[in-house]
Amino acid sequence: MHSLWEIKLEKYDNSQNRKYETIFTLANGYRGLRGVQDFSKKGECGNFIAGVFDKNDAQVTEIVNCQNPLVFNIYFDNEPVDIDSCEVLEFERSLNMKEGILYSKYLLKLQSGRIVRIETERFVSRNNVHRWAAKYKITPVNFASKMFIENIIDGTVTNSSLDPFLKTKHFEVEEILDLQPGIALKSITIDNKIQIIEASTLFSENNSENIFTRRKFGRFGEVAREIYESFVKEGKEYIIIKYGVTYTSRDTKEEITNIAKDELFKFIKEGYEFEKDKHIKYWDNLWNKIDIQIKGDDAAQRGLRFNLFQLSSSAYDGDDRISIAAKALHGEGYKGHVFWDTEIFMLPFFIYTNPKVARALLMYRYNTLDGARKNAALNGYKGAQFPWESADDGLEVTPKWGFDYDGNPIRIWTGEEEFHINADIAFAIWEYYRATKDKEFMNNYGIEIILDTAKFWNSRLEYNKEKNRYEINKVIGPDEFHEHVNNNVYTNYFARWNMIKALQIVEMLRSENPVLFNKLCNKLGLSNADFEEWKKKIELIYIPMAKDGKLIEQFEGYFGLLDIPITEYDENGMPKWPDLKGHKLHDTQLIKQPDVVMLMLLLGDEFDLESKKINYEYYEKRTMHKSSLSPSMYSIMGLVVGDTHNSYKYFMKTVYTDLEDNQGNAALGLHAASTGGSWQSAVFGFGGLSIDHDEVLNFNPWIPENWEEFSYKINWRGSIIKVTVKKDKIEILSDRDNEVKVYGKNYILKENELLEVPRN
Repeated sequence: MHSLWEIKLEKYDNSQNRKYETIFTLANGYRGLRGVQDFSKKGECGNFIAGVFDKNDAQVTEIVNCQNPLVFNIYFDNEPVDIDSCEVLEFERSLNMKEGILYSKYLLKLQSGRIVRIETERFVSRNNVHRWAAKYKITPVNFASKMFIENIIDGTVTNSSLDPFLKTKHFEVEEILDLQPGIALKSITIDNKIQIIEASTLFSENNSENIFTRRKFGRFGEVAREIYESFVKEGKEYIIIKYGVTYTSRDTKEEITNIAKDELFKFIKEGYEFEKDKHIKYWDNLWNKIDIQIKGDDAAQRGLRFNLFQLSSSAYDGDDRISIAAKALHGEGYKGHVFWDTEIFMLPFFIYTNPKVARALLMYRYNTLDGARKNAALNGYKGAQFPWESADDGLEVTPKWGFDYDGNPIRIWTGEEEFHINADIAFAIWEYYRATKDKEFMNNYGIEIILDTAKFWNSRLEYNKEKNRYEINKVIGPDEFHEHVNNNVYTNYFARWNMIKALQIVEMLRSENPVLFNKLCNKLGLSNADFEEWKKKIELIYIPMAKDGKLIEQFEGYFGLLDIPITEYDENGMPKWPDLKGHKLHDTQLIKQPDVVMLMLLLGDEFDLESKKINYEYYEKRTMHKSSLSPSMYSIMGLVVGDTHNSYKYFMKTVYTDLEDNQGNAALGLHAASTGGSWQSAVFGFGGLSIDHDEVLNFNPWIPENWEEFSYKINWRGSIIKVTVKKDKIEILSDRDNEVKVYGKNYILKENELLEVPRN
């Protein structure tokens, strides 16, 4: 029986290596090391350092796959340990999420008949983000021989290494160093001239006895290598530690070679177990904030913890120039770019569990605001236009071309038409402020973004003189099956929300902080005339509706499209493509992911329950879920409208997006939005958490029959609130006084007093 803190793989199949590299990735927000299979050359190495981007001759700027420091080879005499040419007698890889450590066990029979047992563990430190390490226990089972251990840092790495037509080298090797002992390889990116150094060395730990008899250093082109020789006896266990250190010129103005060298020797002196213990303690403290406990459903518990583990591994509060990419630090998918996924899907997890990280993620948007302003100017608009895909400077980096579901090249329009990200960022800033009351952030950064995005929307609105209304034409909404559409409801509604929120802030500033108000007006070129213009336009923004006013039309003309029912589902319960009868996808009502339903979830107070139910039922039947962003939103809305059976089904699809690879592309990296959606499905869905217009916490939970108990914690304005949902009651415990509503009834939570309410 697997622990509820473990993800295990117990059978080796090298065709699955790339998928499990993603699942077994170890990251700390500063960097991610893909979970490459020990002793195999089949797969794709991945060393991604947040903020290290480059273009060179790639289509667009992308995250750099840096030099690979993980290579560790074993030879007995001249025979290599190669898992793909061995007979695998025993195999197990296990990600311990409680500790943040990847464990492996192998019993391998080499082609010569030698049998060797190898146990490994690897961690990327959360205590010191520049450190990582691995431990190897090697036991020759039926032989004695010379053993050679090869430590390599490989500087030949390219992006898209498995596709010869898309390979791009993003760095040049500047220097290869012999640290005596240890090796270092320093590189520099082609365009931005960011220096990256990887330093590593091996130490044997066998009752304080050094088993190595000889060391040899080698430099082979763009590869640094050191080889250690020893003699091993039959049946005896030998322990070897690989220490690793990483720095970039983004981290410091000092020379990184000396810093890395000093850090490596300090690491060795302190020892593997010292850093490992501090790393485990860090995770222990973090789990105390973020863990969600489900009793009675082991599959849900394990799957949910995997998502919480990988999402929290993807963020770092020590650098506010970086954010979380759509594939996090787990792969090259989407080129390491940041989308709306971060603000709408991932950020709530951090807002309500780790606000310091949430603030750092929002500061990334402020630090790329100049790029957003350039985007707007280049496209003929005012204010700030945040890019659909963002890298390091806020300029639009969406590729112009990609591939469709059949592998055919297609034009990508999202970078030119998917404008809703502007309002998504403004919405996220307000959600952060509402939950933290961080006035310093709002006054110095947040308000400026909300005003500048409102200024953009004002310039993007188009006046239809014939119908006396303002429209936003030729756009793409969250449902990306339909391009070049007019008046997408999600886009129009959120543009209006963004402008209304900006005007509310203007009124607040006028009375509370006139100095800041005047300063921002001067900086952004805004005046009372602009605000009056916004007010008039807001009243005339067009929102398409059905004639009865309840069913919302996703965009103008959507109801007139071909309505093709979804009738078949695959082994993962995901919809199969129906027969389009020769029509193009955009000519049908089939949608990629929720659009109208997303709007009703995010702005829940603005729609009544009947409207939510009508729209949920209509659009759920037409959704293909060709995005990992989709199932979690249907899970939450299903609980809102009473479709509890489907809510649980969609929740399980969400938490197993990568573990079961139900989107078919886990090999490319983590579905980071889905990890955030998992938390939202649990807390906003089953946990029933919402915040009303008066900014009071509401709890209206529902849990499946097989769940005996469900509990989670949130951080609300510095107060830690623990919610436990049982079969017969809900318990709420707070470390400060708080006003809450449970099942619509008002309560005052007194500090450290338990509130118990019978379940509805």
